[in-house]
Order: sequence, then structure tokens, then C-alpha cells
Amino acid sequence: MSAVVPDFLGSVAKLDELDKLDMRPRLLVNIDRQRSCDERSLSELTNGHAADALHSPPGTGRRSGLDTPGTQFAAGIDSHPHVLEAWAALRHSLVYFRGQPVGTIAALDSTEENLNYDQVFVRDFIPSGLAFLMNGEPEIVKNFILKTLRLQSWEKKIDRFQLGEGVMPASFKVLHDPVRNSETLMADFGETAIGRVAPVDSGFWWIILLRAYTRSTGDTSLAELPECQKGMRLILSLCLSEGFDTFPTLLCADGCCMIDRRMGVYGYPIEIQVLFFMALRCALVLLKHDEEGKEFMERIVKRLHALSYHMRSYFWLDLKQLNDIYRYKTEEYSHTAVNKFNVIPDSLPEWIFDFMPSRGGYFIGNVSPARMDFRWFCLGNCVAILSSLATPEQSMAIMDLIEARWEELVGEMPLKVCYPAIESHEWKIVTGCDPKNTRWSYHNGGSWPVLLWLLTAASIKTGRPQIARRAVELAESRLIKDGWPEYYDGKLGRYVGKQARKNQTWSVAGYLVAKMMLEDPSHLGMVALEEDKHVKPVMKRSNSWTC
Repeated sequence: MSAVVPDFLGSVAKLDELDKLDMRPRLLVNIDRQRSCDERSLSELTNGHAADALHSPPGTGRRSGLDTPGTQFAAGIDSHPHVLEAWAALRHSLVYFRGQPVGTIAALDSTEENLNYDQVFVRDFIPSGLAFLMNGEPEIVKNFILKTLRLQSWEKKIDRFQLGEGVMPASFKVLHDPVRNSETLMADFGETAIGRVAPVDSGFWWIILLRAYTRSTGDTSLAELPECQKGMRLILSLCLSEGFDTFPTLLCADGCCMIDRRMGVYGYPIEIQVLFFMALRCALVLLKHDEEGKEFMERIVKRLHALSYHMRSYFWLDLKQLNDIYRYKTEEYSHTAVNKFNVIPDSLPEWIFDFMPSRGGYFIGNVSPARMDFRWFCLGNCVAILSSLATPEQSMAIMDLIEARWEELVGEMPLKVCYPAIESHEWKIVTGCDPKNTRWSYHNGGSWPVLLWLLTAASIKTGRPQIARRAVELAESRLIKDGWPEYYDGKLGRYVGKQARKNQTWSVAGYLVAKMMLEDPSHLGMVALEEDKHVKPVMKRSNSWTC
């Protein structure tokens, strides 16, 4: 579909420029695969063999046995009716530019005002792209990667200030001129977003998706294109530049990621740090070993060492660490200080003492001078597992926490984007009285079905797919009946969100990716990385870790 909107604010692409890159799908060479994961039982895969999914050579994943409209499959494969409907919805959301699919629209809800839900968002497209890759349809992902790459080269200005060259767009849309019978692309780099904040996560997701495409298809020619290599280097230049920072983490404004409204995530939010870590690791695989590539590889390796140590040491929280913080001394001056960020123990929120189980742990939301945000953020912790920022012990502890606090984090609809909600006076101060982020709604403790795919991938990687199955079964009972909402409200996620769009594409795609990964765990290799022994720091054993 091509959206027709006469007055969208943004820049216009020239069609001849966008046609410079060949977007025709290359024929992929057939790659012999080892004994496929689908020939083994899931129980075998997840009992000491989950890493096999990460070792499968690129291009070896089969098309999912889950039937999809308009595609051919082996006879005799039963399809879940919810899956059929989900595929129909996903295909209906496709956006075309000059006859080629280039993305999926954020939502198709005719009962609500479009606002920016009629655009293709970079972060929203990730589960859609993964679904098509897992289904053996890489062309749309390739088109998306190349189109957003061209948009990166645009001049980006907000008022009189020019953004960095490497910034990727938050979103884009296709405009059709019926008079001239032509189409143009319109991009938003934050100049029309709420709060006018540039999307820090878009560039990281772009690199992660490029690696998933390469891993899925075995086609390295896309990543090796000079344009793709330059695009990666521009993104990395923004993040690896030297400045006044004393930490290896990235300093960010509120609203720079999935939580794109004021929610107190300014500083060093967990979501950005883990995406940064994963994008750096993906870039190491994708960068060419030429002079420019090697220079960036050296900088990446140094940053990974520092970033992994910082995150695993200072963002990690379990019962032992909580007790240590509770007993912190303050105003320590010297290199031997234990309370390095001068966190005041009296600032510990009351809820954390009951929330923390005896077995389990997680990466907290934010760490900066005299401030620790103890909220649980789902995306950050799941990606920490997938990227192997979390050690194997920490990964298991995160899954222990999810099981121990199932009612709080999953409830009746997976999955809390963050926990707990902020309310009353704190809500007024932190959100600026945001009417959309009231307690247990939207980003403030709302439940987001799209997070199913991240939970599923983390569950399979840790050898605990039963957690994902339980969550998927819970979601299936309501998603179609409720019309694929964007999010759910309430402490248990019982109610469709008060401003939630229906037919939200990434709710559909997140469900499909979860289903396909459970059916064929070899797909995990697209989105998960093995632990890198070279960046693993010495960690103290906590009481939530087992031998």
C-alpha cells in the first residue's frame, strides 16, 4: 500500500537517487546444512544443546512449517488458525515503493486518527523483518535495509541544528502523487517526533537486522556493499567518538528508544546500552577487514571490554547486591570506594525489597551519579541475554526472576515493558503529568505483546522454552479476539490499552516470530550471539547463581 498524505513534515527523496542501489534480490547459493534443528526434538535442543542453534551455518534455516497465505509449503503441515490470520494481517500491512515492498506500516486501525501510525518505523519493522526471514522471504528485508540506508544520507536538521551524519531515521512513509503518478519517500529523524528527540536505537537495530539477514540467507554481498559498510561506520562513529564521558555507556535523552515519551529513562538507559553492545558485536562480524574496517574493529573491541565490565558490574542486581547497596557508605573519596556512584541507601524504593526473589536477578534500568533506576525493563534484559552481555549465570538468573515474578511481569497478557508503574506525585514529576503514561498504561507498566518474540528467544537460548510456550498460549487466547492491540493496561494486563491502536503490526509480527522460533529453534541464530570469552570479566559469585 502507498500512503497518501499531502502535508507530512520532513524531507523528500529523489527517485533517481534511490534507484542507484540495485534492490533486485540476488540468487542465493545453496549451502549444505548440518543435521537440521527441525530433525531433532525441542527437548533435545534445550537440554544442553541450545547453543546448536547459534552454531548452524548461515543460510541453513528452513522456511517455517507455519503456513502463510500466498506461499507454498510441504503437504501435511497443520496450521494454527491464529497463525493464518496473523500472516494475513502482516501481509496486509506491507508498504510498497515503486512496486517493491519496503516495510510494514505501524498500525492499520481505521477507527483512530493516523498520527504517525501510518509510517514504517525502523524499530517496529524488526519483528516483521525477522518473520519474513524465518519464512524464507528475504527480499523485503533487503529492500528495507537499502531504503533506510539511503535515508541516512539525507541532511538532517531540527530548527537550525544539524544532526550527525550517521543518524538513522525513526520512520519513513511513502507518498503518492496521483497527478504526476510518482512516489516519494518522507523520513522523520526526530524533527516531528514528540519532544523532538532523535532515535538512538534505530541505527543499532539496523545493524542487528543486517546481521540477521546475512545469517539467514548466507548472502554476504549486501553487507559488503560499500554503501552498507559506510553506513555502519557512520553509525559507529556517532557512538565511539571521544568526549567528556567517564563511562563506556551512552548518555541519552528521554524518549530516544521504544519508550519514546518522557519516562525518566534519560541518562544511561538499559535498552540503549544493550542494543549498543549487540550492535557492536554484530558490526565486528559485518565489517570488512580493510584499512577502515580494521580501525573500527580495534575501537569496537576496546569498547566491548569496557562496556561489558561496566554493565555486568554496576547494572546487575540480585539479592546479595541489593543487600550490599542497602549497607552502602556514602561520600567515599578514593580509588578504593565501594559506592562508586555515591548512591544514597535511603533512595532505595520500598517495592524492590519484596520484588527481589531469593533466586534471580536482572539488569536495572539506569545507573548514573547518585542515581539508580531499579525498575525492570523487559527489552533490555532480554537483549542482554541474546547478545551475551549477560553471563550464562546472569541469563539464568533473569529467567529465574521472570518465573518467580510471573504475575507481576506477565500477568494475564505478556509482557510488562517496565515494572513497576510510577504513580501519584512521582508520576507528575517524572512524566510531566503525561496523560498517556498514567499508571499501568502504555510505557508506564503497560503490557506489550510485541515483547513475546524477545522473551521466546531468551527462553530458548537459556534452554527454558516452556516459559515462552506458557506466555504464547496466554497471549493467543486474546490477541485475535481483541484485534491485535498495541498494548494492554492494568496491573495484570487485563484491559486493552485506553489509547492502544488495533491491528498493530509489531504485535502481529512478534507473535509470529515467537511461534516460528518455538517450532524451529534454529531461527535463534539470527538474533542471538554466543558468549565472547575475550570480553568476559571476572565476576563475584552471587547467592542467586548456582554451581
